[in-house]
Amino acid sequence: MAVERLAAQATARPAARRNARHWPLLLAAVTAILAVAAPFVLPTYQTELVILFLMNLVLVVSYRLITTTGDWGLAHVVMMGAGGYSAALMAKGLDLPVWLTVPLAGFVAAAVAGLISVPLLRTRAFGYFIASFALGELLRLFWIRLDVPFGGIRGIINIPEGELFGHSLFETIPYYFFALFVAFVCVGIMYLLDRSRLGMTWKALYSDPALAECVGIDVTHYRRTAFMIGSGFAGVAGAMLAHRMGAIDPKNFDLITMLYLIIWVVVGGTQSFWGAAVGLIAMTFVFELTRPLLEWRPLIFGVVLIFFLIFVPGGIESLVGRVRGWIGLLKRGAS
Repeated sequence: MAVERLAAQATARPAARRNARHWPLLLAAVTAILAVAAPFVLPTYQTELVILFLMNLVLVVSYRLITTTGDWGLAHVVMMGAGGYSAALMAKGLDLPVWLTVPLAGFVAAAVAGLISVPLLRTRAFGYFIASFALGELLRLFWIRLDVPFGGIRGIINIPEGELFGHSLFETIPYYFFALFVAFVCVGIMYLLDRSRLGMTWKALYSDPALAECVGIDVTHYRRTAFMIGSGFAGVAGAMLAHRMGAIDPKNFDLITMLYLIIWVVVGGTQSFWGAAVGLIAMTFVFELTRPLLEWRPLIFGVVLIFFLIFVPGGIESLVGRVRGWIGLLKRGAS
């Protein structure tokens, strides 16, 4: 009987591996079908929520990319604003089309990140956290104080929505597919970066920066690279937001928005690529469910953050490993 059981287990393992490979492809196919069908099935308000979710998806995944080096900062939303302001100025002042302003806004945000990284990367840990907040607020202060060209405290209004292939992006469905395409490209690039040699180097810096430096890795260079690339993608998200809203002001990129971003990442987790996205999905549902409790929302979000920091420090993604472990123990007990 024991020999037969071992033979059955040996036969079942290749089949289990094949099924495990097929699951991601099946999930991706189902997600693609739902994404394409969504604007034709959902009401306009919910479609707008999905558009906002796609922007936030690019934002949260790009922030998670930076955290793989161990750098948790408070300037990422301001880098999103740099992209938003640059897209608005290019669209209004230079009359550039939206398909050009969005990628250019990413490059502008990356360039701004490169400038502020010079003093910022001289710090680490808590010092980096505080310095990033100070530099981000300095940039936001420029937007508030300078009426020309940033519009001061009122910001920039009447930003052109643009059009693609003869379709006005003022309409919900065309802009939805535009946002879906941009999010797909951005997240796909970041996924490839995360799996690349560059991504492995970033993670090595987080694991043991001293050892990485000893083996010849230029720690400052790779930290700057992660910060600039992540900020560039945040700038793309900011450009998408500016074109969709038709207006932009410094309040869109304040500390409260940054704290929401940190909560998304903490709730989801940073060990896997999709952890931050899972956190965004979970907290988007919480955000909508608490809409009637507007005054209580900061308290609710604070409780959620403290709960995950104490009881689930690895985020939702860590629960998957725990569940698999419990299932394995149950199977061993049954056998």
